[in-house]
Amino acid sequence: MNFFPQIGFDPLGIIFLAFCFAVLVQLVYVLKFHLRLLIHKEPKKTPVSRPVSVIICARNEEDNLFRNLPKVLKQDYPEFEVIIVIDQTVDDSRHIIRAYQKEYPHLRCIEMERNKHRKFGKKLPLTVGIKGAKYNHVLLTDADCFPSSDQWIRLMMQNYTDDIEIVLGYGPYERKKGLLNKFIRFDTTTIAATYLSFAKNNMPYMAVGRNLSYSRKVWFEAEGFKNHYQFQSGDDDLFMQDAARRKNVAFSIDKKSWVYSHPKTDWKDWVQQKQRHFTTASGYRFINKVFLGIFPGSMILMFVCFFILLFSYEWWLFVLSLLALRVVLYWLISGLLFKKLGQKDLVWAFPLFEIVHFIIVPFIYYSTDRRPDKW
Repeated sequence: MNFFPQIGFDPLGIIFLAFCFAVLVQLVYVLKFHLRLLIHKEPKKTPVSRPVSVIICARNEEDNLFRNLPKVLKQDYPEFEVIIVIDQTVDDSRHIIRAYQKEYPHLRCIEMERNKHRKFGKKLPLTVGIKGAKYNHVLLTDADCFPSSDQWIRLMMQNYTDDIEIVLGYGPYERKKGLLNKFIRFDTTTIAATYLSFAKNNMPYMAVGRNLSYSRKVWFEAEGFKNHYQFQSGDDDLFMQDAARRKNVAFSIDKKSWVYSHPKTDWKDWVQQKQRHFTTASGYRFINKVFLGIFPGSMILMFVCFFILLFSYEWWLFVLSLLALRVVLYWLISGLLFKKLGQKDLVWAFPLFEIVHFIIVPFIYYSTDRRPDKW
């Protein structure tokens, strides 16, 4: 048996070439995207004190507001306001906010009246908050989130220049015990590594609303959420489809700019959350769908060809070696990137999580009803 088998244009030879092509695509992807994000260093910027409006939409979030709001209000930044948009709430959120307003005069509250004819959702209250903001730049997060430091606003805002209109942030989940928590954090970090590395390559396509900033000017130019109001979600990723350009997006992955979220604790709740996020898929631009499909498509091709070639005595050693190269290189670069993004404990089992994630997520995606449906 030769380590390098003779390649012909018979069916087995074509499958072998397809396998090599798929592995090459995987390696190019990880080198072009994940490696560039891994070696990314936050550029030294001159501090600029742009006033900013922090907007939080909340519905029945009294516990989260009591626990997380002080970490937002105590930010070390010269001029900012915090706007809480209470949407049809029936708990004691308004009383908690009033109590905090006595100590923090830069806290404002906008309360939306209950309306039985309107379904619950984030886009309308967020629109009300943005239109009611005092300053041109807004910084968005959620009631169940909290910044990792008092430098969050400063680190996000210092990315703005005359050309930058949108700043992406990173929003990991808290580390808890259990397999579900590990899987949620793996899924979230995988998504973050993708959209941040695409932004690094001047191909921005999405963001997460729990840590996102943009100017009201670019929001009005994109007509707010008008173009995708019919979708259940999309106040972050579909807005990016309208507003993001190659040169108007920056991002921050400084640890002090991270915004943590409280994770789901039930598998059913997490699956429903993923399904809600997948409802926006049909609203993505075609070119973004193509680029996002290249990696999973090449991975499917790689594994299908691998299992076919594995039964060929002539091919198995070279094929196994090529697959091992892909696994080790991808594990090394992505593992270091996961460590950089605060998920060190997931590195040791990265290949296992990758396979399980690759199998489970498509089932969730194809079980999702992605027909646009107003709230």
